Amino acid sequence: MADNTVTLAAVSGAHGVTGEVRLKLFADSLDSLKHYKTFNEGTLTVKSLRPTKDGAIARFVEINDRNAAEKLRSTLLTVPREALPELGEGEYYYSDLLGLPCVSTDGSDLGICVAVENFGASDVLEIQMPSVEGKPGKKFMVPMTVDAVPEWVAGADGRILIDAAFVI
Repeated sequence: MADNTVTLAAVSGAHGVTGEVRLKLFADSLDSLKHYKTFNEGTLTVKSLRPTKDGAIARFVEINDRNAAEKLRSTLLTVPREALPELGEGEYYYSDLLGLPCVSTDGSDLGICVAVENFGASDVLEIQMPSVEGKPGKKFMVPMTVDAVPEWVAGADGRILIDAAFVI
């Protein structure tokens, strides 16, 4: 990531008249957000967080009414990458996979990882193949399983190795 921040949630709208906002969570749970007192380089200071059926409700010190809360709609809540907890073996942050070059086990250049989705069963990588004659390359999806993705390395020299049997 160019700006070295990671998005943990997005403001989906105002909640009530006192300045609370609804959040769509991109983290595992609300507990993941509770580790942070501020977001967006300190511009939003957490006053309270509580869970809802489909996300969370937050109150920020800087937001005191519904109008101010409405202006936050679509705001992404970010933290510095280095503030995130260390990962265990085989774990990854989605943001670490985005933009990584992808290669097949047969040596073919497959393009880059443009998205990581989760539709319920497991994570799925969306890969955009290289451009052809000035036209954007096709996209395909690969499950983030040991069989399909036997190896990945994050970072500036990182890459994702995809088993050739899973390439469309």
